Amino acid sequence: MKSFMNNFAAIILAAGKGTRMKSDLHKVLHPIAGKPMLMHLLDSFDELSPQHTIVVVGDKREQLDAALADREIGTALQEPQHGTAHAALQARDALSGFSGNILVCFGDCPMVKAETVRKLLDALDSGAKVAVLGFRPDDPLAYGRVIADTDGTVRKMVEYKDASEEERACDLCNSGLIVAHSDDMWPLLEGVDNNNAQGEYYLPDVATGAIARGDMVKVVETDPAEVAGINSRAELAEAEARWQEFRRVQAMADGASLKAPETVYFSWDTQLGRDVTIEPNVVFGPGVSVADGAHIKAFSHLEGATLAKGAQAGPFARLRPGSVLEESAFVGNFVEMKNATLGPGAKASHLTYLGDATVGEGANIGAGTITCNYDGYFKYQTKIGARAFIGSNSALIAPVKIGQDAIVAAGSTVSRDVDDGELRMVRAEQLVKPGWADRFHDAMRKKKKAAKKK
Repeated sequence: MKSFMNNFAAIILAAGKGTRMKSDLHKVLHPIAGKPMLMHLLDSFDELSPQHTIVVVGDKREQLDAALADREIGTALQEPQHGTAHAALQARDALSGFSGNILVCFGDCPMVKAETVRKLLDALDSGAKVAVLGFRPDDPLAYGRVIADTDGTVRKMVEYKDASEEERACDLCNSGLIVAHSDDMWPLLEGVDNNNAQGEYYLPDVATGAIARGDMVKVVETDPAEVAGINSRAELAEAEARWQEFRRVQAMADGASLKAPETVYFSWDTQLGRDVTIEPNVVFGPGVSVADGAHIKAFSHLEGATLAKGAQAGPFARLRPGSVLEESAFVGNFVEMKNATLGPGAKASHLTYLGDATVGEGANIGAGTITCNYDGYFKYQTKIGARAFIGSNSALIAPVKIGQDAIVAAGSTVSRDVDDGELRMVRAEQLVKPGWADRFHDAMRKKKKAAKKK
């Protein structure tokens, strides 16, 4: 039988106000693992190479337009809003001339997988005119019900408010996802009426209309977590937790060791090599790549950072965007890096800030070292040569270059370049006044005693 997989369009409904989120940000732009939920859904659909993707917009349209500006995604306006079937129908003009299968889904169900959509499309290939996605939650609550035979043939679709007690006893619920060929979808949408408890045009009535005219409608079942809608901050947190749990399991299956998995938080794009060790309470922001054998110690935060093979970070390290640890490089506790590269085998063991800096192979950065990279207007570079030794509590005022094998003495403030192999010591002359401290203490004690008598 002919497959329509390469002739496919998606309509994503995102016109609602999302009032339960209590937010100025559009509901579908709230992030999960650092990426807006709508983008999670679009990335899944990209695996299917849809010919068209249309997002139906309404409230806060300008936010969605901005978020979609760099993607080849069309939009259609639903105004006023008269229900989900009415919303889907607004995409018809944007899909004018398209002939193929159409999926309608919700923008606040971001975890729908491409594999699941394929199963829905396969149901059409097998003879169904309409296919819907169902799930069996632990508690059906107020979900619409799918009344179906054991072979998946749907006999009735009904909203909870319109269902009888017998129908409400059914635990097969409607996720809201529905597919049909364009030749069927548009007439069925046009045939939906609002003769129901809410007075709205319901998307499930597409299936009801197909059944009424004698068409086969099939239900495909999936896991409830995949189609859980997000309508509140609490549900957003639950979705984040589910995503993180899945990613942790995946990381360990791919060869990483997580000492306390439940305390590690990944970004949507975190990349981990094999034999990576991650200790408790590590947070990955976007843009982090960790190579084989790297070790990230407890309470570290990484964002936009790259760790090469065998590199180590932490505990309590903060690697900000542009941080690079080359092979076997090491940063220890309370070290912060930004737009800086630590060369192979180089180390900054503790209490250091490296910003806009390049540190050569095998160099040692002492405790309390700061690269003074900003003058209030511009950023400047610090370059530290291979095997250089920077003593504790040193300030390197950029732009400045420290040569290979050079030594900067502890407590130095360096504002001029240091040549290869040179020692640079920049300290004020020590002043010694014998007995001064004793005389000071005596005077202060007497003054304090006199103050108490008053």
